[in-house]
Amino acid sequence: MIKRTVEISKQAVHVTVKNRQLRIIAKDEERTERGCVPCEDIGVLLVDHAGTTYSHAALTTLLECNAAVVICGRNHLPAGILLPIGEHTEVVWRIREQLTAGKPLRKQLWKQVVQAKIRAQAGALPEESAVRKRLLSLARTVRSGDPTNIESQAARAYWPKVFDDEAFRRDPDGSGINALLNYGYAVMRAAVARAIVAAGLLPALGLHHSGRSNAFCLADDLMEPLRPLVDVRVRGLIRDGRTELDAETKPPLLELLTVPMCCADQTGPLMAALHRMVASLVRCFEGESKRLAIPESAVNAHKDDAGG
Repeated sequence: MIKRTVEISKQAVHVTVKNRQLRIIAKDEERTERGCVPCEDIGVLLVDHAGTTYSHAALTTLLECNAAVVICGRNHLPAGILLPIGEHTEVVWRIREQLTAGKPLRKQLWKQVVQAKIRAQAGALPEESAVRKRLLSLARTVRSGDPTNIESQAARAYWPKVFDDEAFRRDPDGSGINALLNYGYAVMRAAVARAIVAAGLLPALGLHHSGRSNAFCLADDLMEPLRPLVDVRVRGLIRDGRTELDAETKPPLLELLTVPMCCADQTGPLMAALHRMVASLVRCFEGESKRLAIPESAVNAHKDDAGG
């Protein structure tokens, strides 16, 4: 079943639950019900209105149904993620295998991630682009652990071309185009983290990313090849004249979680592909495989699609 992404951003509401149905109640005199969704159908609840309140039962029911709750801050970007504590029957063994995975395996897996990211960046550019050809060539030179930082070399070639703007610079704290990118990446990160927890793994223990204050290092690793999906969607928004993060530009970015992706010889929505990717990582930790099933776009990535 395709899990739904529910966004709350247009008005102050109270979120409650009845018979495992998430009820969204407007804070008006009539207490109008604005929506009712089975909790088991929800993959991500994204809240971007400061006036939103919750019942304890609503949050715990969402977590029981393996949903992620994403809370946005004053800048409308996700500020935190509420994830379920996995009840996977093999969670202890999964974590033990994750903790004991050797450095050579982690470096080989990171090589696959970097190669997939660079190929996805190439796919975001026109087929006749010289930079596209260069990126595909760079992807073939990535070594275990990427010691020569081919990922960074590819980024320097990619960013001036993806938006046809030689002056563009990535800024994690920027506004305009950067804010659109940051929002899309944050939503993707939450979905990846959800899949990691559902598989019984620790999202804080990464393959390459590390940091004492980063609870989502593994999510940051696994989402790298998916970033160009956001880039292409943002480029489409820009060409439609929508360059600011607002109520009109958020839905197309949220819809990325349902785009068709190819993963492990199957085609389905991105959220399903994320679970297949994480399942392949588990097999790598268990010693049953050495390959990650990284999702790839089921359509030509260089064709802009801002409308879903």
